Amino acid sequence: MPVFQQDTLTLPLPIKQPGIWSIDTQVSPLFLSDPSNITEEVEFDPINNQYIIYRKVGNTTIEIPRVLSADEYRAYRVEKAMREYWRQKQTGEFVGKGDGILPRIQVGGETFDRIFGSNTIEIIPQGNAELVFGISSAKTDNPALPVDQRRNTTFDFQSKIQMNVSGKIGEKLKMEVNYNTEATFDFENNVKVEYNGFEDEIIQRIEAGNVSLPLPGTLITGSQSLFGIKTQLRFGKLNVTGVVSKQNGQTQVVEIKSGAQTRDFQVKADEYDANRHFFLSHYFRERYNQALMNLPIINSGIQITKIEVWVTNKQANFENSRNIVAFADLGEAQNNIFASNVFTQTGSGPASNDLNDLYELMTTTYSGIRDISDISNVLLPLESQGFTGGRDYEKIESARKLSPNEFTLNQTLGYISLSSSLNTDEVLAVAFEYSYNGQTYKVGEFSTDGVEAPNALILKLLKGTNLSPKMPTWRLMMKNIYSMNAYQVSKDEFR
Repeated sequence: MPVFQQDTLTLPLPIKQPGIWSIDTQVSPLFLSDPSNITEEVEFDPINNQYIIYRKVGNTTIEIPRVLSADEYRAYRVEKAMREYWRQKQTGEFVGKGDGILPRIQVGGETFDRIFGSNTIEIIPQGNAELVFGISSAKTDNPALPVDQRRNTTFDFQSKIQMNVSGKIGEKLKMEVNYNTEATFDFENNVKVEYNGFEDEIIQRIEAGNVSLPLPGTLITGSQSLFGIKTQLRFGKLNVTGVVSKQNGQTQVVEIKSGAQTRDFQVKADEYDANRHFFLSHYFRERYNQALMNLPIINSGIQITKIEVWVTNKQANFENSRNIVAFADLGEAQNNIFASNVFTQTGSGPASNDLNDLYELMTTTYSGIRDISDISNVLLPLESQGFTGGRDYEKIESARKLSPNEFTLNQTLGYISLSSSLNTDEVLAVAFEYSYNGQTYKVGEFSTDGVEAPNALILKLLKGTNLSPKMPTWRLMMKNIYSMNAYQVSKDEFR
């Protein structure tokens, strides 16, 4: 057995030598506990069958070690364990009777403690709720109204709720709920449930609700504003993180170079600018790719010199309005005539009124179409051959002629671009004149050709009220122009 000498050092605040048991029974906050750096170590002396208890700060012994026999040490451990047990019970009951709205709940059973790390359930609600009730009454002294209808009384109810609920089940499961009726964005109201396992468990963490997936690398960036489930598992030295979620936010990167904003555009093939850009006829559509083969030189040989564009009048503007009847097959060659059992190609060359017999028939045999109210009756004999309105022709009463600033004409490629997209039920028709190889060709009738109002003008139909892939005008709508949703884009820097 080791021999210890008596410590003769005099301390300003001497350390009181504890008794045999050295069990701290002082629970009052007036008495300070031992500092955390004071530790207790126990050594067993097998020769004398005794236990030696040291109290140390670091590696330095600060008290005379206590020597206990085996029976005394067992009694010491039992007494200390009993006192610690009843101290924990007392602390738990005291907290459970706290001042909060919802007290702590103690759940018995080893299974609950094993799953959640503790037997305590704690819910802490915070926030405020404001309810406003009111009655609004208004009286109008209008002699034209009955007496019982002159007063209008309504009930006014408004609610403002700002709530934050924190829940904790044991030491592993936590829950956070934030709700605010006056939140600017939906993502400010979030729900999150989090399960944290102990260090030696396979399930390290499970998150449900608003989660994130930060990644340390720059090649693949992480995602924020996710709503779903995130799991972190550990198999020895292998860590596995899995996320199943949907993204509630968007990320945009703006790059500024030399005072100008640079932006990358990504568009899908089917996101073209619909109902805005139209070929004037199938003749120009078929020559489009050939004319652009040697860019920047456009080899078309075409120069459109005059055009009038007419649309359905939805602005109640009757200053430049006329009755019109527009035909899909006007000025088309035989391979592009949809009603081929009614009309046939009679001429040759590019698109013109004389290329097929439609214009001649409408100005002679069916000249009654000039009366907008009698068009259906005049063309009734052709319906038996499949020639129908809404597909082969459209009639518009008081159609509006667009001003030059409402569309853009490409004079060499033969297409127009409207300033704004047409609605699905709006009709678009044109009359135009162009030169090719020194000759002049015309499709449709201009308002200055001598056809007096209210007689209807005969025009080329570009878009009808029913536009679908089955319609003859479907291919006239251009599907290779996309909107960038940007303004003041430099032509030189765009690539």
